[in-house]
Amino acid sequence: MLPTLLLLLIPTLSPASAWIPVEDWESGNVTVSVGESGQCVCHVYTPDTNFPADRVQNMQQTSKDLILEVKIQTNKLVSYGGKLEVYLTDLSDLTVRVVMLESNPDKYIKLDFELLRVELEEFKALVSQLKGSLNSTSPVFDSLYAEIHNMTLVVNQLETYDKSNLDVIRIEFAKLQKKLEECQKDQEFIKPDIGNCNHTGIMGVSKPMVVQLNAHLSAGYIYGGWGKDSKPLRGLESMYFYGAYTGPAVHDFYLYSDYEKLILRSALKRHNIPSGWEGTGNNYIVHSNTIYYQHNSPFSMTKLNLTSAAYDSRVIPDASQSFSYSYSANQNLDFAADETGLWVMYASVENNGKIVLAKIDEKSFGIVDQWNTAVFKQSAGNAFMACGVMYATRSADLNTEEIFYAFDTKTGQEKHLNIRFQKFQEKYTNLDYNPTDQKLYMYNNGYYVTYGVKFNYE
Repeated sequence: MLPTLLLLLIPTLSPASAWIPVEDWESGNVTVSVGESGQCVCHVYTPDTNFPADRVQNMQQTSKDLILEVKIQTNKLVSYGGKLEVYLTDLSDLTVRVVMLESNPDKYIKLDFELLRVELEEFKALVSQLKGSLNSTSPVFDSLYAEIHNMTLVVNQLETYDKSNLDVIRIEFAKLQKKLEECQKDQEFIKPDIGNCNHTGIMGVSKPMVVQLNAHLSAGYIYGGWGKDSKPLRGLESMYFYGAYTGPAVHDFYLYSDYEKLILRSALKRHNIPSGWEGTGNNYIVHSNTIYYQHNSPFSMTKLNLTSAAYDSRVIPDASQSFSYSYSANQNLDFAADETGLWVMYASVENNGKIVLAKIDEKSFGIVDQWNTAVFKQSAGNAFMACGVMYATRSADLNTEEIFYAFDTKTGQEKHLNIRFQKFQEKYTNLDYNPTDQKLYMYNNGYYVTYGVKFNYE
C-alpha cells in the first residue's frame, strides 16, 4: 500500500511542500480514509508557500527610492547647514553694527538705517526659506525670527532718534552757515588780483578760516604744515599737501588730489622719507611739485621730487641751528615761495642771530643772492614772502598775531608795521603765503587755518 500512496502523493506535492515538517503532517492538514476498493487514501492540504518574488522586487525598488530621497534631503541639510552657518556669522556681524548704532547713532546717516533694514529683511526671508525647505518647526528658527524682529525694532527706534536729532543738526548747521556768511562778508573787501605785484605791500589780513582738525584727527599732532603747491604743474593745480607729527621731526608727507579729498582725509599718495633723509622743523613748502624741507644730518636744505621720488640736498655754510622761531624749537630753515620765486630764511652767527633772506635757484638748487635783515629770529613767530617782500610776525597777545616787519628785496628797504590778525590758537608752526590764491596757510596747533590777504594797490 505504501508505494501506491507515494505514487499518488509525489506528483501532487510541490518542492516546497516536500519539506513540510513531520509535526505538520500530524496536524489537521492531513486526513486518511479507505477508498471503495479498500485501499488507503491520504489527503494532504499544503499551505501556499510560493516565494513572493514580485513583492520583494517592489520592496527593493521602494527601498532604492527611499535611499535616494534620504541622500537628497541629506544634501539639502548639508547645504542649508553651510548657508545657515555663513548667515549666522553675518547676523552676528549685523548685531554688532546695531549695537554700535545704539551706542552712538549720531555718527550714522539715513542710508545706514536703510541698508540695515534691507539686510534684516533678507535674513528674515532666508530663515523662512530654510524653515520651508526643511519643513521644520525647530526652536532655532523661532529664536532667529525673534532676534531679527527685535533688531528691526531697534533700527526703527534708532532711526526715529536720528530724525529727532536732525532738527538740532539743522539748527547747528544754520548757525554754522550764518557764521560762514558773516565771514564771507568780512572778506568781501579782499579781491585777489592773482600775480599782480603792483602794490605797496600788505594792508590787511582777514579773519581766520578754520578748515578742520588735521588728517590724523588728533590735536597731539601740533608740529606740521599744510597748503597748496605754490607753482603747480599742469593738471596738479588743485593738489594739497599735509604733514604733521607729535614732535618737530619730519618723516612723511601726504598728498591730496583736491580740497574735497583733503577734507575727507583720502590721500592720493603718501611719501615715507627713507632712513638718512629724515628732516626736522616744519617750515616746508611744495613748489613746482617738489617738497623743500630741513635735513637733519648734515644740516642742510633738502628737496624731494614728488614725481621721481628723487632726493637732493645742499648745505648753507652760514646757516645756524642755534636760532629758531619763538613758538617752537628746530625751526631753523624756513622755506617760502611767492610770485618772484623760491626762498629760504634762516639765522646766522655772523648776523647775530638775525634772519638772513636767501634766494634759491630751482635748477642748480643753490643760493643766488641773500640779504641780512634786522629781525632777531627768536623774537619772531614766523615769516613768509609775498611779491619779493619778507614779512615777519610775532605774538601781540594770546589771540592776536601781528605782522610787525617787512623787508623789500627790490629796494633793500625795511618797514615796521602793525598789521594785526586773529589767531585760532596761541601757537603755530607753519605760516606760508601762496601766490596762486593770495592766501596765508597756517598750521595752528593741529588745525588747518587760512587767511585772505589784501594788498594796497593805491
